Amino acid sequence: MAEEGVVSGTELPVKRPREEEENMSENHDNGDSTVSMKTESNKEPECISSIIPGWFSEISPMWPGEAHSLKVDKILFQGKSKYQKVIVFQSATYGKVLVLDGVIQLTERDECAYQEMITHLPLSSIPNPTKVLVIGGGDGGVLREVARYPSVEHVDICEIDEMVVTVSKEYFPEVAVGYNDPRVKLHIGDGVAFLKEAPEGTYDAIIVDSSDPIGPAQELFEKSFFESVAKALRPGGVVCTQAESIWLHMHIIEDIVANCRRIFKGSVNYAWTTVPTYPRHASSASLAVSHPFACMVICGVIGFMLCSTEGPAVDFKHPVNPIDKIENEGNAKWPLKFYNSEIHEAAFCLPSFARRVIESKAN
Repeated sequence: MAEEGVVSGTELPVKRPREEEENMSENHDNGDSTVSMKTESNKEPECISSIIPGWFSEISPMWPGEAHSLKVDKILFQGKSKYQKVIVFQSATYGKVLVLDGVIQLTERDECAYQEMITHLPLSSIPNPTKVLVIGGGDGGVLREVARYPSVEHVDICEIDEMVVTVSKEYFPEVAVGYNDPRVKLHIGDGVAFLKEAPEGTYDAIIVDSSDPIGPAQELFEKSFFESVAKALRPGGVVCTQAESIWLHMHIIEDIVANCRRIFKGSVNYAWTTVPTYPRHASSASLAVSHPFACMVICGVIGFMLCSTEGPAVDFKHPVNPIDKIENEGNAKWPLKFYNSEIHEAAFCLPSFARRVIESKAN
């Protein structure tokens, strides 16, 4: 897929594909009738629940003993890239859903909460960002939000899996609209390698829109990666990275906080928001046998690590460049659905158990 503003994967190092995913396979549906949830081999996709027919069930070692299910109206796309399995389906309650390796990445209904927060928490905290890097985020939602800032002159996005970009443009055009912005340059390749090659002090802000720390995204949670981020930022530059759920992953969050405090000499803060279809403390999956709705989502929480390099002070908790105020002045391309300045400040108010753990890493 060659298009203007895209750097092909041949120009960037990419990770070695998983052995079981060497071969590409796609299954498009272009009809209007209901699609069977079975593949050409007459087998249901692995993520379609065998306990509750017609339901998608998200089961992962990242949240053992739990599951999350959504009723599937229709499977729209099913494919396998060099890195992961990709599925798009129409759900009964959350609109279209993008799934990578059996884990929900976004839904039309609640994607705004994640995309707006991971973007505006860092960019509203510094005056007039001009150059931004997005690592991951192949669906284009972060790009859509970065494009709101009139001061931004250039945005690099490095996504390892071109299929995610292609599928998002086709099935989630309101999310992937950010790719239409002339300031955006897409690089298909490994974000870790891309950052290592970035000249020192290149970016005002780096946004790491990664999946969970398993598979292709694992390197994006390691100390060496954060060191590369710090080098690529200007003095007083900021980074915001997806940082898991306080309900499920405090052990991972502890490590992230500890690494960031060693590397970033400016501000280091943890924030959180609610995204119903993201990591949850839901009912036990084992209950699904006796009660067909026991796996329904109850509560979704996702966190963000926000750090700044040494230089001009950054107070993440009090936005100095609030995008909602800018848009109220008549510059809005499309209305914000979730973010505002009050939610920005509230995002840093942590439950006591999480605050104790995170503050303990300050020393």
